[in-house]
Amino acid sequence: MDAALRAGIAVHNAGRYHAAHDAWEREWLGLDDGRDERLLHGLIQFSAAIHHARDRNWAGAVGLCESAGEYLADLPADYRGVNVDAVRAYVAALGSDPERVERASPPLLTCDGRALDLADLDAPAGVEAAVALGDALGYDEDVLEAGAEYAREGLADGELNEYGVLLCDFVTEAERRALVATRLRQHVQRRQRREEDVAGLFD
Repeated sequence: MDAALRAGIAVHNAGRYHAAHDAWEREWLGLDDGRDERLLHGLIQFSAAIHHARDRNWAGAVGLCESAGEYLADLPADYRGVNVDAVRAYVAALGSDPERVERASPPLLTCDGRALDLADLDAPAGVEAAVALGDALGYDEDVLEAGAEYAREGLADGELNEYGVLLCDFVTEAERRALVATRLRQHVQRRQRREEDVAGLFD
């Protein structure tokens, strides 16, 4: 939960509202009803409302603001360290006047009092942010997902492997992003070939 939450916050703060939704959604889909589910559901609706308002889909933005407010209504002001009160205030204001998105930027999301940016993410959150950003920027989703799976395996064993390093670099090094994506693809393809070579040997 923490990695997805922090990833989405940093991606949102980078102005990638649709990608922030993607970072939260994977985690949200696996949650049971409860405060964590309502937090992520509300943040997803919040980011979608901004996305629609920026596209001048005023009716869509207003509807999403209403549902975001409902999901977040009963949460503490700073649930899980997120500035939920500021989000509630913004969706209420945007729902009343969706064109405000053209006059002022949406609020930055904070976690434990800090507005996170992409450079603030630790490895688990960086991996999740890479998948969300890569998809939004048009990079190969299959390669990013495979690299993320290999990175998560390493992190579960307490290791930041080459896949995790490359994915974190993909997030923070915008000028080298295409090169990093190429290197990631090479690493993923090499591992997939090795896995294919041994598949079925002992069946």
